Amino acid sequence: MKVLIILLGTFGIGLVVTKLSGDFNIKLSAQIAIAVMMAFTALGHFKFTQGMAMMMPSFIPYKKQVVYITGVIEIAAAAGLLIPTTRTLTAWCLILFFIVLTPANINAAMKHINMEKGTFDGPGPAYLWFRIPLQLLFIAWVYWSCLL
Repeated sequence: MKVLIILLGTFGIGLVVTKLSGDFNIKLSAQIAIAVMMAFTALGHFKFTQGMAMMMPSFIPYKKQVVYITGVIEIAAAAGLLIPTTRTLTAWCLILFFIVLTPANINAAMKHINMEKGTFDGPGPAYLWFRIPLQLLFIAWVYWSCLL
């Protein structure tokens, strides 16, 4: 829920700022919003490393290192979305990244993982009713704001 609030809140602020600067720039506001959201989620990789490592399927080795690497990838994606010459490639890579992360979210829900605490008392499979549509929203947001 926090990431959705960050995304929509930043988008709203972007709309206000672009309007004050002249005219609404909806796509720029959306690009900034997804970049800010990616930077925010990247912080979680360093703050909630244990919980995020628990989310990964058992066959993935070096889980904590993968969490750190994906955090760096999210920071790079946030920057890449704001640079016009890298935006298209970054957007396609980010869409693929969102798709690849979906099994980890499903795994976490099935195991009742609480990412922030690093425990097994999370919301469980019911969480997927929110998370899967949210993942689709992120994919659509990136596609619309950066690729159309």
